Parts: sequence; structure tokens; C-alpha cells
Amino acid sequence: MEEAEDVRRLQFTGKSTFIVSLPKQWIRDLGLKQGDQVRIVRQASSVLHLYPPKARPVRQRQGDATVKIGAGEKSPATVRRLISLYFLGFKTIHVRPKSGRLTAAQRTSIKHAARRMLMGAEVISDSGSGVTIQVLVDFKELTVDGAFKRMLHLAKSMLVDAVEAMRDGNEALARDVIGTDDEVDRFGFYIIRQLKTAIESEHMLGEIGFDHARNCLGYRLVAKNIERTGDHAVRIARDVIEFKGGVGADAAEEIRGMAEYAIKVLNDACLALFKKDYDLAESTIRAAGGIASSEAAVLRLAGGRAGPAVYRIRRTAEDIRRIAEYASDISEIVLNMTVEKSLKKR
Repeated sequence: MEEAEDVRRLQFTGKSTFIVSLPKQWIRDLGLKQGDQVRIVRQASSVLHLYPPKARPVRQRQGDATVKIGAGEKSPATVRRLISLYFLGFKTIHVRPKSGRLTAAQRTSIKHAARRMLMGAEVISDSGSGVTIQVLVDFKELTVDGAFKRMLHLAKSMLVDAVEAMRDGNEALARDVIGTDDEVDRFGFYIIRQLKTAIESEHMLGEIGFDHARNCLGYRLVAKNIERTGDHAVRIARDVIEFKGGVGADAAEEIRGMAEYAIKVLNDACLALFKKDYDLAESTIRAAGGIASSEAAVLRLAGGRAGPAVYRIRRTAEDIRRIAEYASDISEIVLNMTVEKSLKKR
């Protein structure tokens, strides 16, 4: 789908009607002819949508959603429902008790989840009779590409800090890495929310800059891979807290080099996504395979260790290798999204 935009002048006819002409090619493309009806929908205060007669306008969900929870409902179940409604694009979410009043623990978990997990969500009402959450951020304030770039930056920073914490046995830095994972997830949830909206709205699809709705699936998978990058950084950080201390300067240096390699291929994979560059994606897949030699060097050092250090080094090497594999997965998604474009250039 190519972006279509044209500027036309309003004309006044009769005593109370304005008319506007439409490009002839648009009419032909839509299979319309003289005398056909079109539907005009006013949205908000400054947007008009024009629809062919057989098309049903897709309205972005602006209404409220209400969740009623029982006294015995566990917090994880309530949080999952909040996230699902957030994905669906509701602007306001009310959480009410099925009977009686919400407990203090329920209210705390709801507010904590909204602030920690849902991008742009604010608690605007909080009492025993219910909690109301309003989502204030939208696509124009934070684009999908913008959210991806911030999410990627956080995930890479987490990996760098986790490796540094492992080298020095820095538990405070390790805890900071674990806390940052919530921020990565928030961006991931926001991206999913916007992608679901784009699938339902051709206009939104064009605003995001996608050529086809199938690209939404590709971006969803990319977001998942970046989330997993953060998850592996968290695993490394948790080992620092659990086992205490570092792993030795020589092992730490090899692990740092391996992490730098994984970050480079992850950077290249995401750059290929943003630039829609088929050739860069192809070369990144080949480069990602090079992580094996870095992993082998780390594992050789692990062989000379004893006790928990062996486990930590091997597990960290596996975590970093998986990140390089995610970069390869992202590159394959880019190939799928850009293969048609690449054929036209050759």
C-alpha cells in the first residue's frame, strides 16, 4: 500500500453545501463510479474519514472498559486482564469489585501494574469502590519506531551492565539491570497496542509507515526478540546476586568481547529493519553465526574453573549466544518483509 495524499480546495455550492473533488485514479482503484454513495464520518474535532459504501469504518477504541474482580482473585490474573485491555486500545479502564470493596492489596497491585507495565497509563481514581486507569500517550507522541529504538537501547544497556556486574560482582548494578527489565516490557506492550490498532485501521497503518498489514506481525516478533534480550541480561544479573563475587578477569574479558559481538549483530539487524535493507539483513545473518567462535573461547576458560564458576560462565555464554540468535531471527523477519522490494532492484 503506497501512501496516498492529495490537496483539494473546498467549493461552495447552493446556499449551504460545500463540495470537494476526488482524484479520478482513486475512484477507479476503489471500483466506484458516478452516482455511488460514500460514507463520511467525523472523528474528534479535526478529522474526516471518507469510506466506500461496502467498507465499514473502523473506530479506534475510545470508550471505557470495566473489569470486575472477585474478592479472591489473585493479582496476576487481574494484571493479565489489564494488559489485554491495554493491548485492545482502550483509553480508560475501570477496575471494580464484583461485590463489596476492593482490598488494599488489590488496589496496590492494580496501581503498581499500571505504573510499572503500561506505557502512558495514569491512575486517575483510587478508592475501595474501584480504580480507574487512563492511557494518555498515543502514536503521535511516541511512534512505533521511536518505541523500538528506546526499547533496543535499554535492552543493550542491560546486557552491558549485567556483564560489568558479573565481572566485578556488583550486586547493586545487577539489581538495577533487573529493575530496568520492566521498562523494556513497557515499551513492548506499547508497541503491541499500536500494532493491534494499525491492523484494524488502514489509515493508522499508513501513519506508521507500513506497506502491508503483515508487517505488523513481523514487528511483533521483533519486539518479542528484544524483550528476550532483556530477559537474558536479567538471568546474568540474577546469577551475580545468587552466587556473589566475580568470575575472574580473564573470563570476564572474554565474556565482554562476546557480548560486544552480540550487540553489534543486534544493532545491524535492527538497522536493517529501520532501513528496510534486505542486503544488510542477509549479511547480519551470516555475521550472527560468528558468535560460535566467541562462545568457544569462553567455554575453554570455563573448563579450567571449578564449582559455581563453571556453571556461571557456561550459562552466561549461552545467554549471550541466544541474543545473537535473536539478531539472526530479526534479520530473517526483515528478509521476509523486504524480499519483494529487493526483487525490483535486481
